[in-house]
Amino acid sequence: MEVGPMHKLLASGAGEWKTDMQMWMAPNTEPQTSNGSCMNEMILGGRYQESKFEGSVMGMPYEGRGLVGYDNLKKMFVSTWSDNMGTGIMYSEGPYDEKTNSITFKGSSVDPMTGKEMKTREVFKFVADNHHVFEMYTIQEGKEFKSMEINYRR
Repeated sequence: MEVGPMHKLLASGAGEWKTDMQMWMAPNTEPQTSNGSCMNEMILGGRYQESKFEGSVMGMPYEGRGLVGYDNLKKMFVSTWSDNMGTGIMYSEGPYDEKTNSITFKGSSVDPMTGKEMKTREVFKFVADNHHVFEMYTIQEGKEFKSMEINYRR
């Protein structure tokens, strides 16, 4: 269970980030925008990155916690997310693509509007040392649409 190159990739994102977020509540709608901050810290001997996010969503205070690691046995990244807008924990996993310098996670969560499980796809792009982009796509009724984009800058 050694720390390897994928853990070091995560460690490159440690530190304090400013965020610009756009959220789409449904396809073909105007995005809601907000700003925030995120503090990433490597924990448990460099095996996991813990993220502490603060900002606002729809004019309300928003706080979230994420945990991302690289599972050496599965040979893929694993991620959990929880926040003050719900009581569930989102779980996703996915591989790193060296060509695009990104991780594509697939997972699921409960849709707060319907109470039903919905599938998600998330793309985390390592654009530059001081710029990362997170995109979240929601799959509803078999159709995927972009529901969130966060630009991280430090």
